Amino acid sequence: MLLVGSNVGIGKTIVAFLPVPLFALLRFVIALAVLWPLLRVARMRRVKRGEWLNLFLQALFGTFGFTLLMLGGVHRTSAVAAGVITSTIPAVVALFSWLFLRERPDARAFASIALAIAGIAVINLAHADGGAHNPGSFAGNLMVLGAVCCESFYVILSRRLTQTLAPLEICAYTHLFGFLLMLPVGLPSALSFDYGQVPASVWSLVLWYGLSASVFSFCLWMMGIRHVPGSIAGVFTAVLPVAAALYGIAFLGERPTPAHGVALACVVGGIALASLKTKRLPPVAS
Repeated sequence: MLLVGSNVGIGKTIVAFLPVPLFALLRFVIALAVLWPLLRVARMRRVKRGEWLNLFLQALFGTFGFTLLMLGGVHRTSAVAAGVITSTIPAVVALFSWLFLRERPDARAFASIALAIAGIAVINLAHADGGAHNPGSFAGNLMVLGAVCCESFYVILSRRLTQTLAPLEICAYTHLFGFLLMLPVGLPSALSFDYGQVPASVWSLVLWYGLSASVFSFCLWMMGIRHVPGSIAGVFTAVLPVAAALYGIAFLGERPTPAHGVALACVVGGIALASLKTKRLPPVAS
């Protein structure tokens, strides 16, 4: 979650120098350069037709759609706001599971969803009031929210495949589809862009973003989730907005507002409420 949160701010730094379509394409090029050993034809032939359709939908929402919306969003809004909005992913997953999978959430999950919605509303209302100072921030917040919805669809779709395909295979195949989807979007920028105007430090951030977003964070999360309960893992998603805010403050000169604090409290409170188990009291001795 530290990597995911810091990548929100790192992405904002990079898109100040690179067009969003070009950077999005480079992310997939870097990821495939590492994941290509998993793309063996013999192994891919074992994937069923229905699984390929599911993988394509995961790529459409979780890699292609998420990348474009997230990078476009952080280009227009602050890293602090983007981090808070992104941290609502667990609540949005619960909401979409209810709407599309008929998995009715319990009372605590409903409260978590309500707090997440309240947090997003606080940020957007605050930017709407200050729209004269930064008219693009409201649109940026909506784009980040769209990225959250895409990622939530990815999580729901991935539930169908984790029983039949290895996590790293899912990662490799979805990034292959993501690259093919992003190629016509990013290729014009790739052919016309003046690469000499980008500092070497930014290129190092591009490399790090591609590796951490597509490989490192994915592998660490999958290794960790095997050893801790899902409820504990859910609590650690609260690290995401903290990491994004710290990066924005330390490297981008951003200053959080009271609205950010209220929104963060709502979202983190919702995550904790949904993740903590109810304590059972021991029976009273007679």
